[in-house]
Amino acid sequence: MTENLDFTVAIPTYNGESRLPELLERLQNQLHTENLSWEIIVVDNNSTDNTAKVVQAYQQNWQRPYPLKYCFEAQQGAAYARKRAVAEAKGRLIGFLDDDNYPVSNWVSAAYAFGEKHPKAGAYGSQIHPDWEVEPPENFQRIAPFLAITERGDLPLLYKPAKKLLPPSAGLVVRKQAWLESVPDKPILTGRVKGNMLTSEDLEMLSYIQKSGWEIWYNPEMEISHKIPKSRLQKDYLIPFFRGIGLSRHVTRMVNTKNVYRPVTLLSYMVNDLRKIALHLVKHRTKLKKDLVLACEMELFVSSFISPFYLWKNGYFKK
Repeated sequence: MTENLDFTVAIPTYNGESRLPELLERLQNQLHTENLSWEIIVVDNNSTDNTAKVVQAYQQNWQRPYPLKYCFEAQQGAAYARKRAVAEAKGRLIGFLDDDNYPVSNWVSAAYAFGEKHPKAGAYGSQIHPDWEVEPPENFQRIAPFLAITERGDLPLLYKPAKKLLPPSAGLVVRKQAWLESVPDKPILTGRVKGNMLTSEDLEMLSYIQKSGWEIWYNPEMEISHKIPKSRLQKDYLIPFFRGIGLSRHVTRMVNTKNVYRPVTLLSYMVNDLRKIALHLVKHRTKLKKDLVLACEMELFVSSFISPFYLWKNGYFKK
């Protein structure tokens, strides 16, 4: 397939029938794209609802110069959906929007302009504002970034490898060339599915792009709002969510570490994880059962410590 467009918007979705319409409406109303050649691809990641019918209804009435495409990816997991999007995309730049990410009216033009201005940028993330269904607990800002909320000011920011900080996949733009050069065909992390709580597949992908020498940026001019339902603030969602982040951490920590240094790096991470666990216990022991945010942090520290053992025991390194 020849690559002949400026930009692709890729929407990986699972059972997104109720969330997709607003996103597609917003993409129909993007401004300043007259001189851009671009497309929209919905990647249906094995949905069991009416996602396909919703997209078909839009396709039948589509009155835009840029096409709306649909493809089905049967292998469940965000990593598989993104990989399929990259294979299908004709754009040099691919902007990923989850079905609960609603971009402002200049998101596409701002995303394209940034990629043109920064040719060494392999990927760059959006400024992501939360759209809470209900108000979160008072101290929730401590863990809010893990829910793909990224408000790092109004100036572009280069993510330096030493800082070990990377943007989430929501609202992320990836240069197709950078992906094809850097991301392995079979990553270790594939995204949360039934029976597999490991997450951070987006960080693994970005770590490979960064390792290959591409820059990773934060672009505040690409703004999106992220709808966060009440259910995502409940204990029965958040604790397994943080467990999944922690258990996958060994992978993302080691991508940029040379094999010869891995034993020492592993040891230093484990010592640091133990230190965090001990400090957290000393400071907050009496509040851990009552305070959800503190409980989430504890889950993250403990799961991060267990991560290498869990991955080894469950055969992830044999992939």
